[in-house]
Amino acid sequence: MAMILARKLLQRRSPQLLRWQSSFPQAAVKNDVASRAAAELELPPFDYAPPPYSGPSGDEILAKRREYLSPSLFHFYKNPVSPRYTIIFSMLIDIFNILFGGIATVCCGHCHPDVVDAIINQTKRLQHSTVLYLNHAIADFAQALASKLPGNLKVVFFTNSGTEANELAIMIARLYTGCHDIISLRNAYHGNAAGTMGATAQSIWKFNVVQSGVHHVVNPDPYRGIFGSDGEKYARDVQDVINFGTSGNVAAFISEAIQGVGGIVELAPGYLPAAYSMVKKAGGLCIADEVQAGFARIGSHFWGFESHGVVPDIVTMAKGIGNGIPLGAVVTTPEIAEVLTRRCYFNTFGGNPVCTAAGLAVLKVIEKEKLQQNALLVGSYLKERLTALKDKYELIGDVRGRGLMLGVELVADRELKTPAKAETLHVMDQIKELGVLIGKGGYYGNVFRITPPLCFTKEDADFLADAMDLTLSRM
Repeated sequence: MAMILARKLLQRRSPQLLRWQSSFPQAAVKNDVASRAAAELELPPFDYAPPPYSGPSGDEILAKRREYLSPSLFHFYKNPVSPRYTIIFSMLIDIFNILFGGIATVCCGHCHPDVVDAIINQTKRLQHSTVLYLNHAIADFAQALASKLPGNLKVVFFTNSGTEANELAIMIARLYTGCHDIISLRNAYHGNAAGTMGATAQSIWKFNVVQSGVHHVVNPDPYRGIFGSDGEKYARDVQDVINFGTSGNVAAFISEAIQGVGGIVELAPGYLPAAYSMVKKAGGLCIADEVQAGFARIGSHFWGFESHGVVPDIVTMAKGIGNGIPLGAVVTTPEIAEVLTRRCYFNTFGGNPVCTAAGLAVLKVIEKEKLQQNALLVGSYLKERLTALKDKYELIGDVRGRGLMLGVELVADRELKTPAKAETLHVMDQIKELGVLIGKGGYYGNVFRITPPLCFTKEDADFLADAMDLTLSRM
């Protein structure tokens, strides 16, 4: 399939890595169960490649960006990836670029034929409008999406992004409860609009937009948090905010099950059940932000919140929902959804036929190709490979996450957990030269975020781990 093709092509442009891989036996992992299982799970053949690149040079693109686009835009690497990387740019740039981002779900390079065909076929028929006229695309996808959620979560509002989905979820909660107070976690990330930026606490990469009624509680971070992995102790701060920071009632509590931009932080065990219970007793709703952890990415469950044994009142989603198509959604219960009938709520492009056709195709591919099972098996194997590197290099302070949502945190001092910011940037640049494009996150910008397409294979995992091994061995 395409990911294996990518590895072979990239090895051709990275002979140093090829020599490195052949110079020693494959690194042993502590538990070979995942290794054997990952080898046994075969994904269907996939040999599609996008057409060759024939556009302007990287320098021309960069010059035009500087003149016409927002000065706030940035790019990774000292020398940004551009069309001069002919092999990568013409065929493979999205494959390894989406080791970070969590956008592509079912394929490499946003080119799965089933999804592409669904988009093209719908585009030929109707591209715009949502619910003013009857069209089956939006209803079909809503039904399929609701079938993947527990309980009575079955009413869907479509949006254009995760930011918009979270903004809508917060508004629904405020309207339904009649309260204004929102509780969110420090180190969270919920979007780019004013309300969601207000709920994005202690962020050094976003504006500190102050929102009335938004309260930030201690982050249940097992690695850097004050209570380690004791989730119930962290949850006491939620109760304190309810008791002393509000009138005793709240509109909603919003959180990710695994913080993505925050550095792949999996919330401490026991935290969400305790926090949900406290919020519900205060009359509030619980919002699960599944923009990055949802759609089978964590492998063990389809949704991140399921791994904590909770059922939220509202679920938001985007990114992987459409495999790169601008699409988001809010799913809630009929009772809560009814609140929007008190006024007219409408979204011009949210749920348009082309995007919802793509979303339905993505769901079908996840099931047909057993990508949730693949995420679990390959993700477990990759985590073992990365953990072995942690045992080998002091620079790696922590390896965490689930499935194909993994984080590797670099520290200059393991005892003090001093963030290794410069080293992180150096490793990023060096492994790019080996053909691996990866991103970073975390409050200190020292965590590699690994969220590849769910078709990622064991062979691809080895390529990534070996590239990181080689780079770290040179430092």
